[in-house]
Parts: sequence; C-alpha cells; structure tokens
Amino acid sequence: MTTGEMLRLKSVFLAPYMQLATALIGKTREGGGNMFRHQLDTMAILIDYGYIDSVLLKASLVHDLIEDVPDFNRNNLLQIDYESGAVYELVMEVTRSREETKAEFLNRILKRGSHNAKVLKVADRISNMISLGFVINYNFISRYAEETLQYVYPIAEEVDKAMLRELKSLVESRRKYLSVIVPEKVVLDFT
Repeated sequence: MTTGEMLRLKSVFLAPYMQLATALIGKTREGGGNMFRHQLDTMAILIDYGYIDSVLLKASLVHDLIEDVPDFNRNNLLQIDYESGAVYELVMEVTRSREETKAEFLNRILKRGSHNAKVLKVADRISNMISLGFVINYNFISRYAEETLQYVYPIAEEVDKAMLRELKSLVESRRKYLSVIVPEKVVLDFT
C-alpha cells in the first residue's frame, strides 16, 4: 500500500459503521462463524485486495444488517455522515429481497450491479467460502461451491482476477475436502 493510500485509508470514518454492525454480534451464520466477524472479515478482504474506497469499506461493515436484523432502523445508517446515503444504496444493492431466489439475486448483481456492488459481493463470497471450513453439512458445502462457480465466478471475472483466483482456490479446496472427508456424500448435520 502506498503512503497516499494509507493516508486515504486513515481518513475513513469507520467507527460508527462498526458500532451499527454490533447488532450482528451473537448471530450465527448458516455457513459457520458469526455475522459480526463476517462483516469485519469482508472489509479486511477488500483492504487486502487494495480497495480503500470509503463507501465500499463502510458498506462492507454493514452489508448484512438489512437482511439479518429484522427491526433494523435504516435511519440509524442514513444519519451517520455525508456518505451514509451512498453506503445505504450500496448495501441495498447487495441485499437480497424476499421475492428473489438466490439465483435471481446473484444474476441481478452480475447483470445490473454497480462495480462496487460486484466487488463487495465477491469479497463477501470469499469470506463465506473461508467460513465453510466450519460447516459439516456436505450438501450445504457442495451447493455453495457450485453456486459460487456458476454465479460468483462471472462477477469476479469482471471485477478482479486476483479475487477470482482466490475463489477458485477456495472452491477447489472445499471440493477436495468433500471428496476426501465425505466420499459417500452423506449429510453429517449435528444440529
């Protein structure tokens, strides 16, 4: 990271967005881990790939609030700072509506999503794929890997080849895990 990029990153006002994300503390994820840490992981992935756009980073910290906190008051987000309107718009762009299937949602982002929505979705999926190491359900891991290949690879192909390489590596490692650990494709769900 250059000195200029470090100075830009230093000036990003993230604390209020992190504070909003604390509403996700204690919420578990279907793919493993917890929702609050997932928000921070997604932001760290963006920074790791050199993304320091303030709206993108702020949105990464709150990207699951609308979907996963039923009583979330959007005004709490909209009143934070001069960028909160743009952050909210980006969050809504990567928020799946109740009417959308997962395939429709991912296709919407691929075909009509802004560049930042696509980058955020890819970083989000990288975090999700990493978390699959905690999942025991063969069917879930298998479905998620296939969904990533079919819908998220094309998004990553468009926005960031390095992120695509990481996604491919993650999918490959999860498939290898499935073939070695659970060769009979049985569901081992202990919940």
